Amino acid sequence: MEYQNVFKRYELKYLITRQQKELLLQYMEPYMEADSYGRSTIYNIYYDTPDSILIRRSLEKPVYKEKLRVRSYGVATPDKKVFIELKKKYKGIVYKRRIAVKEEEASGYMNRGEPLPLKNQITGEIDYFCHFYRGLRPAMAISYEREAFFGKEDSGLRITLDENIMWREEKLSLCEKPHGTSILAPDEILMEIKVAGCMPLWLVRFLSAQKIYKTSFSKYGRAFLQKQEQDTVERMPECGLG
Repeated sequence: MEYQNVFKRYELKYLITRQQKELLLQYMEPYMEADSYGRSTIYNIYYDTPDSILIRRSLEKPVYKEKLRVRSYGVATPDKKVFIELKKKYKGIVYKRRIAVKEEEASGYMNRGEPLPLKNQITGEIDYFCHFYRGLRPAMAISYEREAFFGKEDSGLRITLDENIMWREEKLSLCEKPHGTSILAPDEILMEIKVAGCMPLWLVRFLSAQKIYKTSFSKYGRAFLQKQEQDTVERMPECGLG
């Protein structure tokens, strides 16, 4: 299978209900079709510095931000292909570079500094990122179930629907089955619209009719804030009643 390794697009995010999802699936049937992955479970390991500088800067909503993660579609095995992804966002436009290597090769490179089996412009960018942010280590695992669709007339238009988003800070491996703390409420689904240019009119009309509005949402950011809240609660002294 040929993988796309370079992306430049807008990624617009919306929180919708399960009822709105069902309405969307019916409404978009003439315009969209399921991609080759269909419904899949996506696993990510996000890398950060010991003081979490990458996610802390991202939460400040700067003009430019970047992140590094390793991703697999389904539970990985040592010889399964996974993606090392460098993702940058500048003035609302997302730029993504990625390479496909075996899980054991990705783990060796990211966790132990072993050389990658290939060299190209993208690996050079990833090398620079890892050297610039000293002390990068696996910081958080995030998994979710995704349904993905692309436009019948415009393959650059993609809609993804993510459910059961969970995070954890232990067992940070793509070879682990999904488990962790949920990010979304039971009736919430994260919808992402990925488009190179303008959104089609039919989709604008649907969003307007359903009163669905764009939101700022980062899975890693939401999980990081949730973890901070948990830590704060755990540190609070217990007050007894006398």
